[in-house]
Amino acid sequence: MKILMVNKFLYPNGGSETYIFKLGEELQKLGHKVQYFGMEHEGRIVGNHAQCYTSNMDFHTGKLQKLLYPFRIIYSGEAKKKLTVVLKDFEPDVVHLNNINFQLTPSVIYAVRAYEKKTGRRMKIVYTAHDYQWVCPNHMMRVPATGEICFACRGGNFGQCAKKRCIHNSRVKSLLGTIEAKYYDRRKTYAMVDTIICPSEFMKKQLDTNPLLADKTVMLHNFIDDGILREKMRDKGVLTGTKDYVLYFGRFAEEKGTRTLLEACKALPQIPFIFAGTGPLEQEVMQAGNVENRGFVTGDALRKLIAGARFSVYPSEWYENCPFSVMESQMYGTPVLASDLGGAPELVQAGKTGELFRGGDAEELTEHIRDLWENPERCRKYSENCNAINFDTVQAYCGKMLEIYRQR
Repeated sequence: MKILMVNKFLYPNGGSETYIFKLGEELQKLGHKVQYFGMEHEGRIVGNHAQCYTSNMDFHTGKLQKLLYPFRIIYSGEAKKKLTVVLKDFEPDVVHLNNINFQLTPSVIYAVRAYEKKTGRRMKIVYTAHDYQWVCPNHMMRVPATGEICFACRGGNFGQCAKKRCIHNSRVKSLLGTIEAKYYDRRKTYAMVDTIICPSEFMKKQLDTNPLLADKTVMLHNFIDDGILREKMRDKGVLTGTKDYVLYFGRFAEEKGTRTLLEACKALPQIPFIFAGTGPLEQEVMQAGNVENRGFVTGDALRKLIAGARFSVYPSEWYENCPFSVMESQMYGTPVLASDLGGAPELVQAGKTGELFRGGDAEELTEHIRDLWENPERCRKYSENCNAINFDTVQAYCGKMLEIYRQR
């Protein structure tokens, strides 16, 4: 098969990029042809034979360009035109959309269907929902100014986004987000997609509130990259590390629950914490007395850090989809204490491989951490159960995705 991966970023930037690179790599190993379409960028590591990409859009620089963004983030004639060039050159069987809103815009959907109509060549459009953009203009279902979890836009009531300033707490940006959401909702654009992959049941439930999408959604949890196989790590003794600290790894930000976790750290000065990551709350992390900040850690160093923790904490305060961090912890035998929001509770078997607490509740989080720390035997039992978990490998996930690609 020939698969065209479409994503606004074609360089390592986050979870959706990790997803398309790993999935594309595995598809190629199986003999399928894979090309990529998105924005041009100096860090781009994948591409297409036609060497055709959209110009880079950075919302944080360039005053002149910013004047044009209100038009370009709603509908991109450039993206439609350049994707058509790639379609003509590559002639894919499947166009697999990922993060497309704002930088590429759903104009790419129209490009596929227009080319299909012109040539008579059927192409399947698959979309992996990495966030809630198609039912929530700010994609997080969270009001940034207040931290409020919000369902107000469900059912197409997108005016709430502008009213609550849900995008960067900006009236103008939120109004643009509202216009974009209403425009594509009224045109029924997303109904033109054949299959929507939802990495959690929670995500599927949210998208199913739109009747245009409900019969197209399929739940498929994300895969876990083998990297160093768990068996090899066990043989090397990595999975029986020190277990003398509590770990948080990820972005240091309000929506990630970092501030709430820091409150718990302050209340538990006898417990050593290690944080691994970066973000806007980095200064607060550096000032915490019982927190060691390792900064941004990847690869083998991160795996060893995860495996060596007594347990990890995932305190997110927005509806995360299918967090890799939760899966990685359990993959390497480390129990997880996670908030009860979004897709995380689907990954943690409460009372077996970890525990859940009420998202945003610092007191409840503190009590859970204290209780787990003072009961290492329970952590060891959770760890044993983690070692029996088998999340989909990229190979298994790829097999399921190929079945979806082939369905007509």
